[in-house]
Amino acid sequence: MISTVVWGTGNVGRAAIRSVEAHPALQLTAVLVHNPDKVGRDAGELGGLDRPLGVVAGDDVDAVLATGPRAVVYAASGDIRPDEALSDITRAIRAGAVVVTPALYALYDPLGAPSELRDPVLAAIAAGGGSLFVSGVDPGWGNDVLPLLISGLGTCVDVIRCQEIFDYSTYDQAESVRYLVGMGQPMEYEPLMLAPTVPTMVWGGQIRLMARALGAELDDIRETLDRRSLDATVSTRTMGTFEAGTQGAVRFEVQGIVAGEPRIVIEHITRIHPSCAPDWPTPPGGDGAHRVIIEGRPRIEVTVEATDEGENRSAGGNATAVGRLVNAIDWLVDAEPGLYDALDVPLRPAVGRLGRRQP
Repeated sequence: MISTVVWGTGNVGRAAIRSVEAHPALQLTAVLVHNPDKVGRDAGELGGLDRPLGVVAGDDVDAVLATGPRAVVYAASGDIRPDEALSDITRAIRAGAVVVTPALYALYDPLGAPSELRDPVLAAIAAGGGSLFVSGVDPGWGNDVLPLLISGLGTCVDVIRCQEIFDYSTYDQAESVRYLVGMGQPMEYEPLMLAPTVPTMVWGGQIRLMARALGAELDDIRETLDRRSLDATVSTRTMGTFEAGTQGAVRFEVQGIVAGEPRIVIEHITRIHPSCAPDWPTPPGGDGAHRVIIEGRPRIEVTVEATDEGENRSAGGNATAVGRLVNAIDWLVDAEPGLYDALDVPLRPAVGRLGRRQP
């Protein structure tokens, strides 16, 4: 059994506890938390299970890493604390652990990552013998393994388009939705996530990764942006009220330009209410989906809808991201120490888990 630590118990960490507990090759040995109110609580409770797991959450990082865990699922946020996340992750790698995480966007494509981010990771790997694999949902499998797999079904491929289409009122992270993305803010407000070059910083690595896998040479990476305001004030179940005239929907693209044309496109269509921008693409079930469209011959379109935690689509997306990471741990443990990406780490069947139910 591979001793595994879950570090952070928010949206991603809850799913990570469940995923580690369900995996036949992994043993949950510790849970690290930042919130003092969570210290001393059982991992089963924090993971949304209806039974205790006998693992009590703590906040002593040194003590946990001193036990020599073989793997760490780093589930703490890196959105607004990238330096702290990098420090935490390299600390775990130096302790000899395989680390999997969605937290460091630039390392989704390690070859294109800035040296100030890549070099500390490589130094930690050399010093401690651990490894790192960064992936998520978007960025993540929806923009790498899934479109690349589907592209192999085509005779001719003109454009690969990866879409995330979501109602963000279902997303359990109000500050990110209101301030990073700008929902409910005046239209003159400039959200950090939509500032020029930021989408490329976050999603450009996936464009480069797909281009590398396809043997395509990128001329450039470009961005487009469209924002819509709410026509009327709306109330949401989890995030409160959003006033008329404020930002209610966002649509942007990160485009990989090949031979002068956008050939690899990552597109986000995000709303706070379905009444806003009804002419934009919508998910089949209304709340959220990831879609890959291969324009070519034949034209291929695949839509993935995932639900978890009470039929919540955002929670379902988080759970699939976690599944990709946690299910890679045993492969990474058997591999040489290193900095891995989605082209290195195979997406494998759910070996040993068919028919296994989790309360």
